[in-house]
Amino acid sequence: MVTGKLGTWSGTYMVSSLFCRITEKHTGRASCALWPLRFEAQKSPMPPYHIRKYQDSDHKSVVDLFSRGIKEHIPTTFRYMLMLPRILLLLLGVPLTLLLVSGSWIVVLLSSLILFASLWLLAKHTWDKYLVACLHTDMADITTTYLSSHDSCFWVAESRCQIVGMVAALPAADPFLQKKQLRLRHLSVSLEHRRQGIGKAMVRRVLQFAQARGFTEVVLSTSMFQYAALALYQDMGFQKTGEIYFTIISRLRKSPIIQLKYCLNSAQEGGL
Repeated sequence: MVTGKLGTWSGTYMVSSLFCRITEKHTGRASCALWPLRFEAQKSPMPPYHIRKYQDSDHKSVVDLFSRGIKEHIPTTFRYMLMLPRILLLLLGVPLTLLLVSGSWIVVLLSSLILFASLWLLAKHTWDKYLVACLHTDMADITTTYLSSHDSCFWVAESRCQIVGMVAALPAADPFLQKKQLRLRHLSVSLEHRRQGIGKAMVRRVLQFAQARGFTEVVLSTSMFQYAALALYQDMGFQKTGEIYFTIISRLRKSPIIQLKYCLNSAQEGGL
């Protein structure tokens, strides 16, 4: 087998000679010039993103990404509420009662609009309240909250000079814990960059960080409405440990916060 530059030129010359013979056959004359076919090695595609530590200059982009991600849950929550039996009964019962009492379809229409608007505002209120709370606590000063300790961190995923993903890690603040737990927080990927493995890569970065810092477990809490996130966590080995209700509204609409845990034992560490 001929290799190296000589082999490359020989292959090119053979293809060029074949081209000349074909030209001579169809045109009746030989072509005097060689037309070498150039084969360029395919370049490896650049990764669509890279993960790095948060910088102060990222704050506006991170807050915008976080806010958009939170607001995406409002329509999902609204649709979920519409399917609850007691809400369906309310949406049907109130307009029907008003129709029987007033006999006016205008009153029925107005009452239905008011009910739908009230449900939308209720769904929006839950997420707006959570967003405001985050923006006035840990997200107000990310550097102080997450980058001032050896055992906490905040990462962003960057693609084409844009912040397209984020995740944070902070030790669980519970003095009664028998195990050293790291809490995964604020995982978010922009809508345009999902299904590219960014979320999984960022979760894996947290697990590797926890393992390197000697944590035994990684824990997190997420809404039941975050279907894609729940599927991702469970696919990566997180186990459900419980459900909690932070507000009376969440209890009434049966929308708990799901608690998950990942045990950093020897069997799972091999896959990180």
